[in-house]
Amino acid sequence: MKTMTCQQLGGPCELAHRGETADEIIQAQDKHLKDAVKNGDAAHETARSEMKYRWLHPKKSLGWYNDTKAAFAALPES
Repeated sequence: MKTMTCQQLGGPCELAHRGETADEIIQAQDKHLKDAVKNGDAAHETARSEMKYRWLHPKKSLGWYNDTKAAFAALPES
């Protein structure tokens, strides 16, 4: 199990996401951003827009995805 924060994934806060894979953490971040914006948190709107773009344009976002997977792989187990 590894941990990455919202901020490490491009968001504005230090909420920790835990997962066995980078994909689990990316999905947790997506849910966090959706929930934060739905609850009126304007600080997360930019990150939410960027995440929506990544889901809609996966080929263009492959660099972010590969960078995130590499950062996840480099983390120690927690």
